[in-house]
Amino acid sequence: MPRVLRPDLLRRSAEIARVLARNGGHDLVSSSGLEEELGATSGEGEAADGDGSGADLAADLESLGPTFIKLGQLLSTRGDLLPDTHIEALSRLQDDVAPVPFGEIRAVVEEDLGGRLSNVFESFDEEPIASASLGQVHHAVMRGGREVAVKVQRPGIRETVAHDLEVLHGLAQFLDDHTDAGERYHFDEIVEEFERSLVRELDYRREAVGLGEFRSNLSAFELLTVPDHVEGLTTSRVLTMEHVAGTKVTDLSGLAQLDIDGHALVDELFRAYMQQMLSDGFVHADPHPGNVLLTPDHRLALIDVGMVVRLDSRTRERMLRLLVALSDGQAGEAADVGLALGRPTSFFDEAAFRRDVAGLVASYQDLPPGTSHAGRILTEMTRISGQDGVRPPSELTLLGRTLLALEQVAGELAPDFDADAAIRRYAGEVLQRAMVDQLTPSSMLRGLLDTKEFVEQLPRRANTILGDLADGSLRVRVDAVDAEQMIGAIQRLANRLVAGLVLAALIIGAAMMAGVETQATILGYPALALVFFVVAAFLGLWLVVGILRSDD
Repeated sequence: MPRVLRPDLLRRSAEIARVLARNGGHDLVSSSGLEEELGATSGEGEAADGDGSGADLAADLESLGPTFIKLGQLLSTRGDLLPDTHIEALSRLQDDVAPVPFGEIRAVVEEDLGGRLSNVFESFDEEPIASASLGQVHHAVMRGGREVAVKVQRPGIRETVAHDLEVLHGLAQFLDDHTDAGERYHFDEIVEEFERSLVRELDYRREAVGLGEFRSNLSAFELLTVPDHVEGLTTSRVLTMEHVAGTKVTDLSGLAQLDIDGHALVDELFRAYMQQMLSDGFVHADPHPGNVLLTPDHRLALIDVGMVVRLDSRTRERMLRLLVALSDGQAGEAADVGLALGRPTSFFDEAAFRRDVAGLVASYQDLPPGTSHAGRILTEMTRISGQDGVRPPSELTLLGRTLLALEQVAGELAPDFDADAAIRRYAGEVLQRAMVDQLTPSSMLRGLLDTKEFVEQLPRRANTILGDLADGSLRVRVDAVDAEQMIGAIQRLANRLVAGLVLAALIIGAAMMAGVETQATILGYPALALVFFVVAAFLGLWLVVGILRSDD
């Protein structure tokens, strides 16, 4: 039985079912029989409390707590599941909640760092800089005067998340088993993806490693900075990192924008992200304007790297091909790459998919030059994929969201910046640099060894092939259908055909002989004709039984 039916989870499951019903999922809840299983109904009155808008969905998810705020943020990347209005509302979902009392924060820090707060830090502000659903950040000063930001996980949040995830798994499994939508979208796979992302985010040690890797990868970009974490003061629940003084790009005054070269900052930001996507394979997937600060020395600081995505070499190559195809208006190539990136389902309609991709590419080709659309077109491709039966990879949706966020930053710092031109320019540069980087002494040595082996083996293999060809003994093995099975099927078909002809001849002969008067009769009919009819009947019965028993 699905896990949703456990008694201690029923109440939470019923709350989620009512939220689903209020936000456009009433038919899904009713048709699946979920109301009966939970012993709770969404009710027409409750369903009418909201109009099913994206804003209502965002508000309902906020009311369900931190796990569902994070779920909303994940769903904001799934254009294949939700309409644009809901995606837009969820992308603005605020991960900003009331702070935890300082006494509880102190207890977590002292337990994880193994010492009194006053022994570790010279000062530790009780009021948080930021308070989110999973944790909150406090400003502190270490012994020695170094300013740091300390990110502390909320007490008990792991138990809350684990409970909610179990509820979500149960609901997803139930919908997968009882609805057409579940069969089409595989909701439990979505929950599993969400669970992996959330578990990673709950381990601050992973974020610390990410900070170090980003600092290393972006060290060549002078206009960008990433805060470093502090060794020895970081655990799974406490992350101590360098404090970055700065102003969110959304809070810059008009006077402050006059003092900076916004075009140069945005240009470097796009170049860095093209390197992350197409070369490094380690991408900061949440560069929205709230996570990008302008420092006093006029650099951009990237903070909060809890949401990241790793891309293998094949995915990076396909992403490059997709970006180039979209920018050049090559709809056929874009559809081919989209299919290679995704996973066709049993509902896949290739003709519709190619037609919709062509229409999407054409619609953006008609926009004025300089209009940014790479992020929007990637997001729209995920919607088309889900609609036409292709399950898009999570990487594609996250990269679409990343490009959209970069375009928002560009709009704040340099409204006239041509993001698509920058993507094309730096994608080419990254590809050239990657090809040059691959020409290492070891790779060249491997190539020479492979060439040497090929040259050495070529004369002998060519002589063998030509000799067999001259002798008439050359054979080519083709893995195709099983010849013996095919011959057997043909023989059965021939047997059935011959038996059918004999049966037809007996019936026709018996019918003709029935009109001839003879002395030998059975039941008043000519004896020979009646014998032929009986033989034909048995032969027909044998033929039908044989077909039913042995043929598919």
